Formats: sequence, structure tokens, C-alpha cells
Amino acid sequence: MKTIKSIFLTVACLAMTTYMSAQKNYTVDAKSTFSVAGTSTMHDWEMKSNSGTGTGNLTVTDAKLTDIHNLTITLLAESIKSHKTSMDKVAYETLNTKTHKNIKYVLKSAEKVNETTWNLTGTYTIAGVSKDFKTQVKTTVNNGVVTLQGSNKITFADFGMTPPKALLGTIKTGKDLTLNFNIILK
Repeated sequence: MKTIKSIFLTVACLAMTTYMSAQKNYTVDAKSTFSVAGTSTMHDWEMKSNSGTGTGNLTVTDAKLTDIHNLTITLLAESIKSHKTSMDKVAYETLNTKTHKNIKYVLKSAEKVNETTWNLTGTYTIAGVSKDFKTQVKTTVNNGVVTLQGSNKITFADFGMTPPKALLGTIKTGKDLTLNFNIILK
């Protein structure tokens, strides 16, 4: 009888350990948000999307993110919208969306800074040009859902693009951009 109890307890402990520390595949939730913000000679602007897709393989232990094995995010370039269709059109021309339909991010490495902060190094591909960036992200884990929140400063030139102009060059876009994201992984 003691042997059966001992075997049962061993199996139960192994099951609990596996449950509390599990490497798992996640997918990007539709509630995830992405945006790009910049300036122009007329006003600051922002374009947003919630159409990102992707997958990640993460390890969560005791409701804390303990490892990020891989992460790939794809965003349909024309899903990024402002409040003005004329601005969207100029943005899509700048991104050359007829040829380069997607914006993509692929993780290369992840370094844990503390319980809720990670430094991710990954490759962004925008307008057909790929470039590596380091990104600091804040993480939360709630009921098995992992959230990664952060931003990157980039320039149009980083990806071979020329800042757009409008109204015969009287309105000029600033060269600096900020990519913001709130990625929810389930």
C-alpha cells in the first residue's frame, strides 16, 4: 500500500513540476496592437494596426516568463491605418506595398534583464530591407497569457526609404519613426 502511495505522489509531483514550468507554443492574439508614429512639418501623426499574426515558443515557470525560445511576427503592411486615406496612400507608396506586402520581425536572441524586462535582438524586415535591432520589452504573465510591450526608434533611411512629402513638398515627414507594440500571446 505504501508503494502505491509513493508511486502516486511521485507521478503527481512530476505532473505539477511539468505544469508549473512548461515550454509552450503561443500565437499572437487579435487584441495585439502595433503602431508607427512620427512627425511632419504640419503635425505629429500615428498609424495603427491590430492585424499582426505570429507565433512564439516561450517557457513560463510559476506565472513568470523564464525563456523566449523564438518569436516571429508578421504584419500586413496595408493594415496600418491613419485617420486619413490620403496619408495611408502615401505611406503605402513609401513602404512599396505592391512589392513588399508584409512587415516582419524574427527574434534572434533574448536576454532576461529582470523578472519583467527582457532585451530582444531581432530582425525587422520593412519595405524589403532587413535590419537587426535591440528592443527592451516589458513582460507580464496573467492566467497563462503572455504580454510583450515595447518600442523601437528607427529612421526611414534604416530601411532604404525616403521620408514622404505632400502638397508639392510643402509638407515634409520627419526622418525619425517610433514603432510601438503590445503583443499578446495565448
